Amino acid sequence: MVTEACKKNHVTVNGQVAKPSKEVFPTDKITFRKDQITQIITVLDIPESRVGAKLVDIYRKNETPAEAYAHLELLKLSKEHYRKTGTGRPTKKDRRDIDEYGNDIIDEDWGKLKSKISILHSKIHNINKFKFE
Repeated sequence: MVTEACKKNHVTVNGQVAKPSKEVFPTDKITFRKDQITQIITVLDIPESRVGAKLVDIYRKNETPAEAYAHLELLKLSKEHYRKTGTGRPTKKDRRDIDEYGNDIIDEDWGKLKSKISILHSKIHNINKFKFE
């Protein structure tokens, strides 16, 4: 996976495109794109032998800005309700969501309308009361 990214020029070390065999040294900055985020990793030290995945964080420092992760969360949220046109009819869940959305609006509008009607009704009742006295 990383080899393919290097061959496609998606990985840079200190601002220069890196080949899969590129040696890295402490203080090198590795930049690559993963999950629509440009990751920036600084090499702190090189282990003498292979280490497990849990120990990798000892040898690197993630300098990716927090805004990039916030942007990723926003993208995930926006994709939840995205549907390509022409992909068929909405799913049952989509139809329920659409129905609930419409009902919420209608219920809110109906509540406002009922309160306005009751206010007008009381005003008309008060006016009629004075006409007949």
